[in-house]
Amino acid sequence: MIVSWKLRHIDYFVLVPYLVLCGISIIMVYSASSTYVVNLYHQAPTTYLIKQAMFVLVGLILVALVFFFKLKHWRNPILLLILLVLTIVSLIYLLAKGQSVNGASAWIPVGPINIQPAEFAKMVVILYLAHLLSNRQRYIQSVGPIKTIKVSIGPFLTVMLIIILIFMQPDTGGMAIVTAIAAVLFFSSGFPVKIGLSAFGISIAGIGGIVYLMLTKFSSLLSKNYMGKRFLAVAHPFQMQQGAGKQLVNSMYAINHGGWFGVGLGNSTMKLGYLPEPYTDFILAIIAEELGIIGAIFVVGLLFFLIWRIILVGIRAKSVYHTLLMYGIATMIFVQTTFNVGAVVGVLPITGVTLPFISYGGSSLLVLSVAIGLVLNVSARESHQRELERDVNADA
Repeated sequence: MIVSWKLRHIDYFVLVPYLVLCGISIIMVYSASSTYVVNLYHQAPTTYLIKQAMFVLVGLILVALVFFFKLKHWRNPILLLILLVLTIVSLIYLLAKGQSVNGASAWIPVGPINIQPAEFAKMVVILYLAHLLSNRQRYIQSVGPIKTIKVSIGPFLTVMLIIILIFMQPDTGGMAIVTAIAAVLFFSSGFPVKIGLSAFGISIAGIGGIVYLMLTKFSSLLSKNYMGKRFLAVAHPFQMQQGAGKQLVNSMYAINHGGWFGVGLGNSTMKLGYLPEPYTDFILAIIAEELGIIGAIFVVGLLFFLIWRIILVGIRAKSVYHTLLMYGIATMIFVQTTFNVGAVVGVLPITGVTLPFISYGGSSLLVLSVAIGLVLNVSARESHQRELERDVNADA
């Protein structure tokens, strides 16, 4: 019975964009990686094609499993505690023995694959805060700011610990995404706006001051630090094109070379060694070069359509828990997309954030697939509930 009504209410405005993006991912990962892996790693040109296709296949299985999995099971306190403990322990393990990648210990090698705990932390924080804050929403809205702070201190400190551990890798992109998720969920649950805005204003002022000092007074110190170089490269890409600005400059060349309609699938020149690992963070630059600005706009537009649809599902949901889940997932995809696109076009520092559903990588794609499964699950359940209510009203 549950299978029939869920399939009847499947949200194709979510499923179809997801499938299209996964299809584009397989094609573009192959196009961006085939020549690169042959020249640099002496591997078969289909190496990353096969891996990405396997990730997509596993992702589709996860979407189906999560779609049919009862939502109430995700709220099991024992399950949430296990997920939190595993997340925190894996992030601590990263600091000690994680595999260093470009100055950041972001990966844990497990056999033939690498696990990226920061990716899974995003989904765990969404599940944890959506459950906890939906349970406490009425209480938060009915008491004063002091009691609100007291009742929120536990989840706040838990999430702060995860954010700090991600930052220490250092993974500034992952830290910013988890911070944005937490902020949206706290505000959406009825957290006092004045307190939140005060904290937000102080944080922005502090971050702005630090960035200003780094770009002016302490630029010499920044130039000696890996992450610092990335910040400086945004302001002076062509002056640093032999170092930290190389990726950004070559990304701009790729976009310019592609023009509006591109040079044709497989004909990129920037993927021939000019852009390091072009199938990951800078795959959008390869898309822009081969399929043109029009092709890049289509991909980014599809992502923003998906984000809009997820937000709409959250707005229409009658359950606070469902609404918070949708807002958290939409925030995750939105911030990740914004960071990646911003880095590719040179308006944001390069933080190693991948383009959702498109860039090569198992951890990110599998987490996003779980998120899509949850969106489809919530959308189907809410649609079914509205259908039942219409039937009851019609009978009355």
